Amino acid sequence: MPFYHFLIQNAIPGVFAGVSALLLAAWLRGTPARPIEPRLPGSDGSPAQDTLAAGPPNLNGILTRMDGEAAALEGAWPCFRGPHSSGVSAELTPLARRWDIGGPKVLWSVELGEGYAGATVDRGRVTVLDYDRAQQADALRCFSLADGREIWRYSYPVKVKRNHGMSRTVPAVTEQFAVALGPLGHVTCVDAASGEFRWGLDLVQEFGSEIPQWYAGQCPLVDGGRVILAPAGPEALLAAVECDSGRLAWKTPNPRRWKMTHSSVVPMNSHGRKMYLYCASGGCAAASAETGELLWETDQWRIQIATIPSPVVPDGDRVFLSGGYNSGSLMLQLREENGRIAASVLYRLAPAQFGATQHTPIFHQGFIYGVRPDGELVCLDPDGKTLWASGPRHRFGLGPFLVAGDLLYALNDTGRLSLIEAKPEGFRLLAEAQVLQGHDSWGPMALAGGRLLARDFTRLVCLDVSE
Repeated sequence: MPFYHFLIQNAIPGVFAGVSALLLAAWLRGTPARPIEPRLPGSDGSPAQDTLAAGPPNLNGILTRMDGEAAALEGAWPCFRGPHSSGVSAELTPLARRWDIGGPKVLWSVELGEGYAGATVDRGRVTVLDYDRAQQADALRCFSLADGREIWRYSYPVKVKRNHGMSRTVPAVTEQFAVALGPLGHVTCVDAASGEFRWGLDLVQEFGSEIPQWYAGQCPLVDGGRVILAPAGPEALLAAVECDSGRLAWKTPNPRRWKMTHSSVVPMNSHGRKMYLYCASGGCAAASAETGELLWETDQWRIQIATIPSPVVPDGDRVFLSGGYNSGSLMLQLREENGRIAASVLYRLAPAQFGATQHTPIFHQGFIYGVRPDGELVCLDPDGKTLWASGPRHRFGLGPFLVAGDLLYALNDTGRLSLIEAKPEGFRLLAEAQVLQGHDSWGPMALAGGRLLARDFTRLVCLDVSE
């Protein structure tokens, strides 16, 4: 999500019959000056496909070096949802359990183009995919974690019409590479330290991908020296690309012609096999990490309007799926039968029990934490029973959240940050503070070295949350 992400909580069925409709919340807005109002895909800009008429851009673009320097600070949040794609931090820096009246200290902030793309942190560098509206270009930007000074910027021209903002996705960063996926499906790989171009890939041109109506929200996954993507083209549901060369390593068949969604690929180990999970338009599927072979698929999980959250992996035998638009959630059970893995529905939860409109729930120490469509943060046991809810006084809307140790950081729509105990015994608010003054604070957060990165529609801030 994203990442990702740009959503509306509910849709009235009559929308597609041409009947006037209202939506309860909008993920993406057209201009920052307006209040939140109901939106439909393309209502403030043409659908993504319309912007491709001029042909693909030249992804070997322009590198601009700045005066920033990588910080000598520990900690990493190298991709969407952190080191293990789980939303749980591997933070070693002691974190504060109380804040002063003014909240965590703002160490630095930078202006960004309109959007919801979250940042990554690795080796003292902060990397974020931005959109430069004045230059009409995707811009992968690298900042110093210490002071926010820009180190380098890599950009390539692409016309993206405003459709509730532009940027959506979180890049993936390793010691060598930084890989980003732009709103129209353009994948770029650059040197993580210098920003020098390595290779580029247009998913629409190469795989026949159909970009979702609110632009690409899928965040690339780098694993084992390969970039794992879900182009969801006619002949490739998933694909693995070598980081060092840009060559295709394998692709997964797409026999049901499922389309791309805003969900991201998640790794999983099950029954002695490593695999990659993806929620496509028609269901959920898994591919072998070694060969790309389609290991299993199920059409028991489909969301009619927009699939945003990624799969959650509680263990090697189960997969938890959730979404908005009255889809609720379900738990899949994986079993090996005659040498093959089969997925069946273990249980379902109605939308009123639990659903996740935008951000992917977090499985932590045996329990599931997430924000349901009414905006309340909840804790579920592995069987789907609600253990606690934050209540109507503490709603988080479409904002992001992450976990570090027994602490949960949750940001609401207006930029108010809450520090909550991540424990099943009950909802306990430890501290809260207004850390952003804009709106639509929906981009995924990152935590590294005691520094929390959060953004709203046009600004990224770095907060000191260390003890």
